[in-house]
Amino acid sequence: MDELKYEIKKNLIILSESTKGWRKEVNVISWNEGKPKLDIRDWDGEHKKMGKGVTLNKDEVAALGKYLKDTNFDTIL
Repeated sequence: MDELKYEIKKNLIILSESTKGWRKEVNVISWNEGKPKLDIRDWDGEHKKMGKGVTLNKDEVAALGKYLKDTNFDTIL
């Protein structure tokens, strides 16, 4: 199996941190030298290990942004 290559282009926000030092982050990442995408996942403190996450392209980020802007979370959470 080929090694997974990634480059964190920009850290946008740390959403939370566990007691073990893992952080749920939103980053812009290039996977396998591809086009950068928005990525949400858990990382260890050195960005060497990662958990499962969600990667979104530009159109998906726009759709999610519109949904978040138009939603009253008090009624659904």
